[in-house]
Amino acid sequence: MADRLMLLDTAAMYFRAFHGLPDSLKAPDGTSVNAVRGLLDAIARLVGEYEPTELVACWDANWRPHWRTALVPGYKAHRVRREDPDGIDVEEVPDLLSPQVPIIRQVLDALGIPIVGAEDHEADDVIATLATTSSVPVDIVTSDRDLFQLVDDDAGVRVINTARGMNRIEVVTDAVIREKYGIGAAQYADFAVLRGDTSDGLPGVAGVGEKTAAGLIADHGDLDGVIAAASDDRSGMSRGSRAKLTAAADYLAAAAPVVRVVRDLDLGDIDARLRPVTGKRRAAVEALGEQWNLGGSVGRILTALDAR
Repeated sequence: MADRLMLLDTAAMYFRAFHGLPDSLKAPDGTSVNAVRGLLDAIARLVGEYEPTELVACWDANWRPHWRTALVPGYKAHRVRREDPDGIDVEEVPDLLSPQVPIIRQVLDALGIPIVGAEDHEADDVIATLATTSSVPVDIVTSDRDLFQLVDDDAGVRVINTARGMNRIEVVTDAVIREKYGIGAAQYADFAVLRGDTSDGLPGVAGVGEKTAAGLIADHGDLDGVIAAASDDRSGMSRGSRAKLTAAADYLAAAAPVVRVVRDLDLGDIDARLRPVTGKRRAAVEALGEQWNLGGSVGRILTALDAR
């Protein structure tokens, strides 16, 4: 079996699992476990279908890093429950989901799946670093299109896009991005800066929608080329676009490093190799299944890992 690394955008996955399964799925103590069950089932299915030999659960050590909010204060601001100037802002998370996050960590650890985060960085940055430095092909599992910027056909990096659900997975390659947007994956981050993303609190350039943003990047190569063309009345760019981009100069300078993922974190050594879960570890996983009433989800993930 050829080696392949799978990187999980873990929080995105357990949020979707929480909203996709009824919260009536509960442990004996009354704790809802729908997110735990849904995440385990998703991992089992992905391992079975895409056959990774290595797997990492990438984690948000800080879902709203200070260095990003220093550049764009509105970054993810609409999702803040409580700000903490000296620590990590508290995210608005459903009350029934919060208690499940420690259970998820406990079960992943028992399964031998490494959980990897980095101080003051998001899971996206961990994913970017591991994908960029991997010596084997990479599958990035996410519903976040910002990670399209990591797609690299030559390096074998693709996105397993779960935005439409586990039954409508889209495998995103450079060809898919070109068909959708008319630009290459390497241009995606600059395109996203221009377009903006309301889900992350990034306004984009006022009056520049997705089609116009893609056209500007296609015509001028990258964000620097677009900005240079906006300041040159001989560039062929329309007067309207030049005016919009000039008015957004401060935003463009700040937003570019916010949107571009970090690819050079020091994550140390990670043993991501998938192995069958045996002996005391298997007993521990099964005990957690009983404790938290995880039902057939435990059996399915163990079966998937046994096949590796």
